[in-house]
Amino acid sequence: QVQLVESGGGLVQAGGSLRLSCAASGRTFSGYAMGWFRRAPGKEREFVATVNWSGGSTYYADSVKGRFTISRDNPKNTLYLQMNSLKPEDTAVYYCAARSAMNSETRSALYNYWGQGTQVTVSS
Repeated sequence: QVQLVESGGGLVQAGGSLRLSCAASGRTFSGYAMGWFRRAPGKEREFVATVNWSGGSTYYADSVKGRFTISRDNPKNTLYLQMNSLKPEDTAVYYCAARSAMNSETRSALYNYWGQGTQVTVSS
């Protein structure tokens, strides 16, 4: 069992930056690939970014590529999402997720554990 707690969300103006964190507890953090997903009002949950167990392999949704960076600190059991050049369309609840496998994954159905989410609001 893995428990995930997100933090770092908030209100920011368009063009600004935020860094989300996801603290993991329970099993060995380095044994899990991790991902960030988001759900905007009235929309389905969508993939944002994923990283493999070591941090050496990452993959991004086209909508955030070049603006967001996913990273992890295994000794600290923490996942990060650095978000730059934020746009109003990035407004959503952001969730971190853990997958009981080493390799990264874009499909939410293949993740086993989820955090409660943190709200990000970008004003125009």
